[in-house]
Amino acid sequence: MTARTLGTLSTAPIGFGAMVLSPGMYGETDDDRGERALLAALDAGVTMIDTADGYGAEGHNERLIGRALAGRRDEVVLATKFGLRIPEGAEAHRFPVGYAFGELAVNAEPKYVRGYAERSLRGLGTDVLDLYYPHFPDPQVPLADTVGAVAELVAAGLVRHLGLSNVTAAQLRVAHAVHPVAAVQVQWSMWQPADPELLAAARELGVGLVAWSPLGGGFLTGTVQQLAEGDFRQNLERFDEANLRANNDRYAPVRAIAAELGLSPGRLALAWLLHQDDHVVPIPGSRTPAHIADNVAAAEVRLSAADLARVDAALAAFAPAGKGDLLDV
Repeated sequence: MTARTLGTLSTAPIGFGAMVLSPGMYGETDDDRGERALLAALDAGVTMIDTADGYGAEGHNERLIGRALAGRRDEVVLATKFGLRIPEGAEAHRFPVGYAFGELAVNAEPKYVRGYAERSLRGLGTDVLDLYYPHFPDPQVPLADTVGAVAELVAAGLVRHLGLSNVTAAQLRVAHAVHPVAAVQVQWSMWQPADPELLAAARELGVGLVAWSPLGGGFLTGTVQQLAEGDFRQNLERFDEANLRANNDRYAPVRAIAAELGLSPGRLALAWLLHQDDHVVPIPGSRTPAHIADNVAAAEVRLSAADLARVDAALAAFAPAGKGDLLDV
């Protein structure tokens, strides 16, 4: 796969979002299956592995990745996020979200940032993080202060590149003025457009884009008919029974285009996203090696202007049922 650049960071065009590997995210799973999935991703050509200290109980996701990547660390662009796994005794700074649980809590005070990083380094079994993001802007801490603390980690050699996640265009500009931002992580897919102002600011500043949930939480694969008990997606309006049924009907024309092109719906969704910007890297997650291989193959798909126009027309014909943006409240 031809490498893409995120600022000055180079990586394969399809990454791997590891949240799916922890129990309680997309139904039950186990560590053996998770490790096999990670190794299948590496074998398929994935280089960016994206995780967070808040995925799974007590840093489960990072520890799983650390075990799986033992002996293969030099093959990987290792990215993680911080702020949701709040230290004991630290204040929880709450903010509203559009999912059913209603709010999240974060603490991105500068005094905690080095401790977050050192904890993630231990869990991941490495001495340096390639890309380090505050998971969400802290509503009680100036973003410039949080970014300044990460900049100190870059200077100390613990972090190679600064990233941002779930920010606005204005916040990106503030952060970039403190320290160069390599990438901004943004929810972006066929059924969740990215903020045009944020995209414009990233392009102007030379900041790459990491697209989380690029398959709409798996919906865009065309295989989700119902959710198992304990599946995190039960918190999303678009996956309740009525909305899921309606959305499957509405996305039938897109699935039909995929079939005409000889592509799986998921491969078309990722290829479409790759065609939106030369500096976007989607990070789909899966626990199934065959699905991982199909995701990676999207990087080889070349869509013509006519193909893209047909897809865009099909997408413009309807709005998905239910809220889809995590920050849409």
